[in-house]
Amino acid sequence: MELKLILRGMLAGSIGGLLAWLFALALAEPVIDAAIEYEGARDEALAKLDGLSNVGGALEEGEALVSRTVAGGVGIGVGMVAFGIAMGALVAVAYALCLGRTGGVRARPLALLVAAAGFLTVFLIPFAKYPTSPPAASTDDTIHDRGTLFLVVLGVAVLGMVAAVVVGQALKPKLGTWNASVVAGAGYLVGIAALFVALPPLGHLSANVAAAGFERSAETPLPLRDDTGTIVFAGFPADVLAEFRIYSVGTHLIVWSVIGLVFAPLADRVLRERSGVSPARQLANTQSPQ
Repeated sequence: MELKLILRGMLAGSIGGLLAWLFALALAEPVIDAAIEYEGARDEALAKLDGLSNVGGALEEGEALVSRTVAGGVGIGVGMVAFGIAMGALVAVAYALCLGRTGGVRARPLALLVAAAGFLTVFLIPFAKYPTSPPAASTDDTIHDRGTLFLVVLGVAVLGMVAAVVVGQALKPKLGTWNASVVAGAGYLVGIAALFVALPPLGHLSANVAAAGFERSAETPLPLRDDTGTIVFAGFPADVLAEFRIYSVGTHLIVWSVIGLVFAPLADRVLRERSGVSPARQLANTQSPQ
């Protein structure tokens, strides 16, 4: 049964990834193009400030091996579908582990709850602390630090969610389902809030402090100034940054929503085929002592 669930989770994930790619292609790609244009113009302005010559030739030497059209089309499409497949398999595995261990939750609602938990822990919580940024809105020198911090938040969010479910189930006989869920959920949020306070903002990383000369909340490029302090080139456009992050949330919301909505009836059917009875009866059977 587990293999059937995983295969169906991968199918749901591939559909979610494909739809998310179409969404990103229509809305996010123009924003990325605007960010790339800003990056090129900023490099030219910075080169002029530094007194460099042959700016155009220097930029040509750094041309990418893969064209922007390919990377922004087929490349991101393959990446989104692969990501959806991986997350669909993850949801299926978590779903199989939750069967019979989360009370009387029925098959379809359980699939939706697992997908929602995946969206929350794998994307939304890490994004809330360290949101994704378009090209030119981050510093290359902080890639390693940013990756490490993101993985720390991701790991704590996932493990904390598992712990919250275990605690909620343990408290349920004493407090009841509602009260136990509230206590476990509140404890989880308190832990995540403490983690957010403990971890540094990206603007506090040493490379960003050295570049800006002071600590700040983010690492978004500041305006370029000449020797007199006059702004000669604007900082990163706030509207481009905001739109990119909104579309990032939308893209992941599509992936996880489709996974939950498509996987739920498929998992329901697998449980029916296995037992020949309704999923509710199957769930009751898995909870009964052997």
